[in-house]
Amino acid sequence: MRVAFLTSTPQNIGGGSGTYVGINTLAAAVRGRGIEVDLIAPAGQWPAFTFQRRWFNEIVRFRDWERYDAVVGFDLDGFRLGVPHIASIKGVIADEARHERGLTRRLLELQAAWECENVHRAERVITTSLYAARRIEQLYGLPETPRVVPEPIDLGAWHAVFDSIAAEPDPARFVVLTVARFYPRKRIDVLLEAARELEDRVRGFELRIVGDGPENQRLRALAPRSARFLGTIPRRALATEYKRCDAFCLPSVQEGFGIVFLEAMAAGRAIVAVSSSAVPEVVPHAVLVTPASPEGLAEALFAVWRDPALRETIARAGAERVRTYDAPRVAEQFLEALALARGCHAGG
Repeated sequence: MRVAFLTSTPQNIGGGSGTYVGINTLAAAVRGRGIEVDLIAPAGQWPAFTFQRRWFNEIVRFRDWERYDAVVGFDLDGFRLGVPHIASIKGVIADEARHERGLTRRLLELQAAWECENVHRAERVITTSLYAARRIEQLYGLPETPRVVPEPIDLGAWHAVFDSIAAEPDPARFVVLTVARFYPRKRIDVLLEAARELEDRVRGFELRIVGDGPENQRLRALAPRSARFLGTIPRRALATEYKRCDAFCLPSVQEGFGIVFLEAMAAGRAIVAVSSSAVPEVVPHAVLVTPASPEGLAEALFAVWRDPALRETIARAGAERVRTYDAPRVAEQFLEALALARGCHAGG
């Protein structure tokens, strides 16, 4: 059995972010079920990403698709195909565009139009959360609710890395970690404001920020003395950051899922986030606050610092919950959504 994964998302963590991680983790897990997966992506990355996505979709429609049992197009990819395919929506681009501005917003709106065409052309639509499913219905006018298959995490691989690292939180400090692509919707500026409030209230407070993106320069200009920008780092270095932090915080107001929450859960870390988009679905056990409130975020982080028992309770709940997102389990759900599970068992 053979499946094609079609994606114009950059095949690196710096450009592809969580979408890249999710697609590649899923591909590996599906291969583990005995199915051949061809990951079809652009060879390089153009400076004009939106136009690369269009060009990629124009040229792939001329490929030979007859040898595949299923063709899966992620997000907008596949909107020019003339063969039956499944649209797997990782991020509802029209929803993301609402939180952006300027040229970024205009380009996302153009991509959203292609994603809308993709879900209407597809014979089946899959997405990662109930929130995303409802937004697809509302923003793209899809008559049927997409099937929900969550994002996967390779728990075995992450636990192996965590176990190999001799790092723990420093009891003399309180370290908060965030990991994100720097877009306005991630609200890193709100977290920086909260950090400014906390650095004089919490002994040894430090905010460590992993990531990069269009907002890099603006965010660095806003940073208080307690903030440390680490850029894009490899997995082992990221695992070290997870192990050394006391809490993970991402105040994003728009998440179709949020793979970094799974990583923080796998590391056994307390989570502070906002009650918005898919976040309450993914981390209902976390401390959730009102979106876009630096004061609320600061108070939540202060409460987590002051109460080690609360941190432990959140960490234990997350370590248990993240098992449901382990890649082999999610791969099985994904194959069922593709109506390939029976063939998978027969062939593998």
